[in-house]
Amino acid sequence: MFLAAMMFAAFTTASAQEEPIEIKEFQPHWFLQLQGGASHTLGEAKFMDLISPTAQLAVGYQFNPVLGLRLQGSGWESKGGWVSWPGKAAAGEDGSYTYKWNYVSAGLDLKINLVNLFGGWKPKRVFGMNLIVGGAANIGFKNDEAQNIPVYEGYELEYLWDGTKVRPVGRFGLDFDFRCSDRVSINLEGNANILDDHYNSKKAGNPDWYFNALLGVKIALGPTVKTTIIEPDPVIIEPAPKPEPKPEPKPVKPIVKKPELRTEIFYPIREVVATGSEAAKLENLISFLKQNPETNVNVKSYADAGTGNPKINQMYAQKRAENVKKALVEAGIDEARISVESFGDTVQPFSENDKNRVSIAIAK
Repeated sequence: MFLAAMMFAAFTTASAQEEPIEIKEFQPHWFLQLQGGASHTLGEAKFMDLISPTAQLAVGYQFNPVLGLRLQGSGWESKGGWVSWPGKAAAGEDGSYTYKWNYVSAGLDLKINLVNLFGGWKPKRVFGMNLIVGGAANIGFKNDEAQNIPVYEGYELEYLWDGTKVRPVGRFGLDFDFRCSDRVSINLEGNANILDDHYNSKKAGNPDWYFNALLGVKIALGPTVKTTIIEPDPVIIEPAPKPEPKPEPKPVKPIVKKPELRTEIFYPIREVVATGSEAAKLENLISFLKQNPETNVNVKSYADAGTGNPKINQMYAQKRAENVKKALVEAGIDEARISVESFGDTVQPFSENDKNRVSIAIAK
């Protein structure tokens, strides 16, 4: 039975495999925005009297987590008017008056994601905020109500226009995304649009403005996250060798334990050079290596998984390992005695997240 078991073991190998590593990266993509809401044309009438409907359709491309560009078309209706018209008030009538016209606007906007710019990209982040800066062409038409205003004493539309008018527009604003899934988010936008003084047919001596408040949906037209699965190499377990006859016992020599030192150097977030008390640990390691020239040192460096992303964390870990090696070499330690490894955030030697910003040097 024993012989059969040994023969079976001699022709059998087993493999053990660690858990696969999942890496998520931002994926550039096209997107679509559909929005509707209200527009306010700045003027002398009461605020609510100058509210009108508006809608916007935009197609854009997100180049990276921070920068996007969109082609947008918006429009519907704008209003103008007065709180008190002298001629009507003198006749004992209500002095307020409003009139409306239609417009469409088409332009190009740059979108800057402020949350990703200052906080880094996170694939599951719920909230995003974008700064919008752009320009457009405003096409106004159907200004019939202004054309047909009765001529009351005391007022004249000095910039009254007819037909179709095209005017350049500067625009800026903010929009807010509330993530529903990898491809869909609820979008809230507010933007301000500035034109020349002729837009509302009234001469004011300063530019005309209209402001849009829009609510809608933003849809990514492709995947926004690229997921890469890294399968670790299998660990081959060789069969146990056939036991050999035990040799005659030899005199036991006393075992002299080789000196060994473990040094853990911790870093603040985004730092790659040891400072303060951590630098003192590095000096202690240098002293140990000089006192024990027969020893070698292996430096393993890590980054915490709670911040950053896999690419950035791999960079931090690599620089920490290289800086420890550089300090040892500059202190006179033979480079041949030093080996370094960096694991990024794929391995977390400590349960406490912040402690994983660490270089662990084992000298023996």
